[in-house]
Amino acid sequence: MMSFLVSEELSFRIPVELRYETSDPYAVRLTFHLPGDAPVTWAFGRELLVDGVGRPCGEGDVRISPADSEVLGEVLIRLQVGGDHALFRSSVSQSAAPAMAGRTRSAHRPSPPSPISRAW
Repeated sequence: MMSFLVSEELSFRIPVELRYETSDPYAVRLTFHLPGDAPVTWAFGRELLVDGVGRPCGEGDVRISPADSEVLGEVLIRLQVGGDHALFRSSVSQSAAPAMAGRTRSAHRPSPPSPISRAW
């Protein structure tokens, strides 16, 4: 689950699935399951997600940053299409961040990492 941040006072929890596939080992996919709508999937570089846990990063349609510079464990994910954007806040389990970092490093080796799928 992620929080869709409409404003500082208003947010909604929505189911989101995080996954990557061996056929595309350098990318992660976030699939948003919105009520009454078809699922929406965004794909972006796995390294962007790993780097965004520790510092603001991203220059295009996907930007990721720590939610709080004093506390690790939550990230803000900003998705943009044209002039429209959506902001999400998500917890990153303490075990997930190091695992993602390890898988990113292993992606630079000849054999790709095994697929994962995790509901956020």
